[in-house]
Amino acid sequence: GTPFAAGVTATKIAKRALEMGVKQISVFIKGPGPGRETAVRSLGNAGLIIISLKDVTPLPHNGCRPPKARRV
Repeated sequence: GTPFAAGVTATKIAKRALEMGVKQISVFIKGPGPGRETAVRSLGNAGLIIISLKDVTPLPHNGCRPPKARRV
C-alpha cells in the first residue's frame, strides 16, 4: 500500500511486541513497495532495537518463458 499505511501497521506491531516483552528484532523485508523504509523506521521509533535488516525479495533466475512470436 502506501508509506502511511506501512508506518501505522509497523507502529501497531511494535507496540504489541513491546507489550509481550520483545525488545530486539531482526527485520526481513520482502518485495518492492513504497512503504519499506517507512515501516522499518516506524519499528525503530516505537522503541524496538533492530539487530539486523535483511532484504529477502525473491529474484527470478531466468523468469517465465516468453510467449511465442506472432506470425502474420
